[in-house]
Amino acid sequence: MSPRLRHLTTLENLPRATIERLLDRAEALRDACAHGTRKLDVLTGRTVLNLFFEPSTRTRTSFELAARRLGADVINFDIGFSSTSKGEELLDTLHTLEAMHLDAIIVRHKHSGTPEELVHHAMSGVSVINAGDGNRAHPTQGLLDALTIRQHRPDFENLTVVISGDIRHSRVARSDIHALTTLGVKEIRLCGPASLMPEPDEFPHVLHIDDFDQAIGGADAVIMLRLQKERMASTDLPDEAAYFSRYGLDQRRLALAAKGCLVMHPGPINRGIEIASDVADGAQSRILEQVGNGVFVRMAVLNEVLAR
Repeated sequence: MSPRLRHLTTLENLPRATIERLLDRAEALRDACAHGTRKLDVLTGRTVLNLFFEPSTRTRTSFELAARRLGADVINFDIGFSSTSKGEELLDTLHTLEAMHLDAIIVRHKHSGTPEELVHHAMSGVSVINAGDGNRAHPTQGLLDALTIRQHRPDFENLTVVISGDIRHSRVARSDIHALTTLGVKEIRLCGPASLMPEPDEFPHVLHIDDFDQAIGGADAVIMLRLQKERMASTDLPDEAAYFSRYGLDQRRLALAAKGCLVMHPGPINRGIEIASDVADGAQSRILEQVGNGVFVRMAVLNEVLAR
């Protein structure tokens, strides 16, 4: 059995047994709390702090719901009114918060590697959970995407999964690739403009395909990534209409995929840029399921690192 986690900062090199244990626990907690209508008391007396240096709606709310449903106390640290806005160093902030006897810090930061830095310098037994750092990792998003796929297609070894959009700058894409590779997905295809693709040697085991029609052909799941509009003005990317024409997911392209292909997106969605509204809201869309699964996955992670 893989050892229990004290922190979760990345899915890279995480054993398959650990990932599967977290997914199994997420489903068990979903049933135990009656899909969120019943509060559990497994983390009563524990204190969890949301430390978000970047704006977030889905992830921060999801972590807060997860902690409260497990019975923990939750503190949302408002960066705008904190000493960090006055120039306080990150590690000084960490040690100040540790002095308040927290049990877990959930951190989102624009700089890659920040969660590991907190783990390395923490002086107490506080657990650190990465809620997204730079373009490096978003482990709970990777877990919830894997769970969403598993609920519909548990035969990972037979699946073809497409990840399309701004992959170069996406922490979601990296965590998805790590999770799906570890779980044994047969084929992962990456698709997007050359300027938004990762370096070929970063993921040598996955396919890089420029043509979206070719990439989605026969796919069992397609994960569309948000195109950050500000990049369209600062790079050689086509305008919004041209981007959608080349890389947008519409009904015509979805028909090229395998029957019942799962349509996924981490949000927020740019409708008409990376995905058409009738596809995002269509029968094959699993986007809202991803949101719901996010709460249960984060419950599983908090339970893993904090349960006595």
